[in-house]
Amino acid sequence: MTAITTAPAKAGEVQLDRDIFLRRLLRELAGTLQEIVGLEEASGYISVVGAAMGEHIDAEYRRALAVERLSRTQVAAVLVDLKQRIRGDFFVIEESEDRLVLGNRACPFGDFVLGRPSLCMMTSNVFGSIAAENLGYAGVELERTIAQGHAGCRVVVHLRPSAQALPGLREYFRRDHASA
Repeated sequence: MTAITTAPAKAGEVQLDRDIFLRRLLRELAGTLQEIVGLEEASGYISVVGAAMGEHIDAEYRRALAVERLSRTQVAAVLVDLKQRIRGDFFVIEESEDRLVLGNRACPFGDFVLGRPSLCMMTSNVFGSIAAENLGYAGVELERTIAQGHAGCRVVVHLRPSAQALPGLREYFRRDHASA
């Protein structure tokens, strides 16, 4: 068998590396799901993946910090740190007993997130899983997202259940509280 060789593309001609490939792959998967089953169902599928990712990431941080549960301040720091590690630009706007408010200037998915709001369920579920597992409850509200065309994101993580229903709020509970 002889190898067929071709001249490699000049540097810069092909915009492809593992990061771009994986982000485009996720964009296309999310887009296909949104087109076939609709935005709500696509968000549901991505939520399942986000919850699994949240559990894994939470365990990694708790192991690294050698704690059984993260405090509220540690949860806020972990949410910012994990997003920075994957090239997001999240920051804490507010931290109180009732909620964490985070802003974001850069999506880890980059421009690949535009028009794919179902991908925001990764943030919702990762944040919700980590906060709930450590603090008992989280209600995540994606007030603004880059995927929807905003310049940045504003994510509110409610740490106590609300007496009234909040539109768009996704609730998360510590696993030992979920069946109670």
